[in-house]
Amino acid sequence: MTTSVKHHLYAETPPMGWNSWDCYGASVREDEVRGNAAYMAEHLKAFGWDYVVVDIQWYEPGANSSQYRAFVPLEMDEYSRLLPAVNRFPSAAEGRGFKPLADYVHSLGLKFGIHIMRGIPRQAVHADTKLLGTAITARQIAHQNSICPWNTDMYGVDASKDGAQQYYNSLFDLYASWGVDFVKVDDIAASRLYGIHLEEIKLIHRAIEQSGRPMVLSLSPGPAPLEHAEALAGHANMWRMTDDYWDLWHLLHEMFERCEKWAPHVGNGAWPDCDMLPLGHLGIRSVDGGGSDRWTRFTRDEQVTMMSLWAIFRSPLMFGGEMRDNDEWTLSLLTNEEVLALHRDGRGARQLYRENERIAWTAEGAEGSKYVALFNVGEQPATVAVTLGQLGLTAAPKVRSLWSREDLGIREELTFQLPPHGSLLLKLT
Repeated sequence: MTTSVKHHLYAETPPMGWNSWDCYGASVREDEVRGNAAYMAEHLKAFGWDYVVVDIQWYEPGANSSQYRAFVPLEMDEYSRLLPAVNRFPSAAEGRGFKPLADYVHSLGLKFGIHIMRGIPRQAVHADTKLLGTAITARQIAHQNSICPWNTDMYGVDASKDGAQQYYNSLFDLYASWGVDFVKVDDIAASRLYGIHLEEIKLIHRAIEQSGRPMVLSLSPGPAPLEHAEALAGHANMWRMTDDYWDLWHLLHEMFERCEKWAPHVGNGAWPDCDMLPLGHLGIRSVDGGGSDRWTRFTRDEQVTMMSLWAIFRSPLMFGGEMRDNDEWTLSLLTNEEVLALHRDGRGARQLYRENERIAWTAEGAEGSKYVALFNVGEQPATVAVTLGQLGLTAAPKVRSLWSREDLGIREELTFQLPPHGSLLLKLT
């Protein structure tokens, strides 16, 4: 666990919100963002959900799914900075950028976020446009061999060049003027071609600090390298432990191992990130994750298993579905205040044991309480048990099941039969 630094105050508990990617890919429109924000304010804000994040390609007028369109013109100002496409975000007209949309989100008592790609637009480099606050131009700071293999929008920025910091400063000054509270930077935590881009992460961290506006910094994709845990915590608030995560059981199954490795590095303001929650109505204009317009492919048991792991591990929670279509079941997963109390206040989460497909986790709660999560990640029903000795308890505790919201009485032993892919989340007092 890292010592706290100033930027950790921007996210003292794991961020919770909505991101447009899982339902709208690169093509989300302003009316959809406003509609989901209004839903969050009405149904989720009281439970701690507050970030509304516009994902990738908001600066591309022709974006129409999660498939990127290569080498298309992007909306950009004279200083090499990308701007919202006005045909998709009408309130951005006349140079207003995202300020009107951010103002609306703020008026609901929520926070506004955007996704960006690391680097500088290729079209700025090819046109050699200006950078604000310096005589240096786009071409002089670009690292033209540092590209993203799956998106053609940007070249990397060469951090050793004069003007590199000024460019990022001008970018984050613009975001501060819009009222941005959260920035997800892509192709940076674990770029497929080059590994981690630590020098660009540092440029971005400094740009946020100098902007004067607290902005949560989220890094993706993953898996972020474990050996850089200290540097990641030193410059960002959350970073992906995984590549893009979807509603597929094998990806959830793999997350247990990732969480076990990253658990010692969870700390206030610095959150290893399991990625978005692919729940509810997904894939409306997104073909990623091997799916199309659908309801989540996770069974109800798998949905509870995912929420239980994310909660005890304390991953950021970013809902990926179209929230206005949520049914009662999906909403219930997001509004269980006892589970969310564990997510907000739990401490010292760790895997207690793993025996083949039986897994137990534990965490400390307030006033001497303990949490226990039991998982059967196998394909057959299984008995999963934890002894009081394993938990360091001498007296039998009072046991409560958090998802079913029922008291199970005082128990000398914690032994439960779980269905395949099933779980149980318990509070012991």
